Amino acid sequence: MDASSTFQDTLPLSSDALLAQLDSWGLAYRLHTHVPLRTVEESKAAEDQFMVPGENALRLKNLYLRNKKKRNYLVTLEQSREIDLKTLGAELGVGNLSFGSADRLMQNLGIRPGAVSPLAMINGVQNNVSFFMDAAAQQADVIYMHPLVNDRTVALARTDLMAFFDKIGCDIRWLH
Repeated sequence: MDASSTFQDTLPLSSDALLAQLDSWGLAYRLHTHVPLRTVEESKAAEDQFMVPGENALRLKNLYLRNKKKRNYLVTLEQSREIDLKTLGAELGVGNLSFGSADRLMQNLGIRPGAVSPLAMINGVQNNVSFFMDAAAQQADVIYMHPLVNDRTVALARTDLMAFFDKIGCDIRWLH
């Protein structure tokens, strides 16, 4: 199975259900549908179809990681930010990091590879996933991310994304 909305009903929480939850909380977003985007490179190639010129926007890359103590982390960064896992582990104070498996990604965040997103913390909070976010998000007006599937992108105002984290009880640790 791929990470597109075609298979969203096999997720613990479907993309449609997530969007309905955002609606019920009064959190506004712009929804864009597109071909499945699996990598930052693919996302960059497709951005022109939904980016608003002059908008102070942040586009993301997301890393699902684990350390040797089997603790799980979702790290959300500005998509062009270079990252070294050894340095990142030291910066976060969590030791050596490696990528989590597809099975653990589903178990802990309820998503498939290619659809990793800060919105997956709606599942991750219950599974003790620690969340780290690039401090650049504090300066952005709009943040673009997948809503649990990789053939959709939502644009959320930063204030609405922060309200989402408050609603689900997600603590954010900021990366500078």
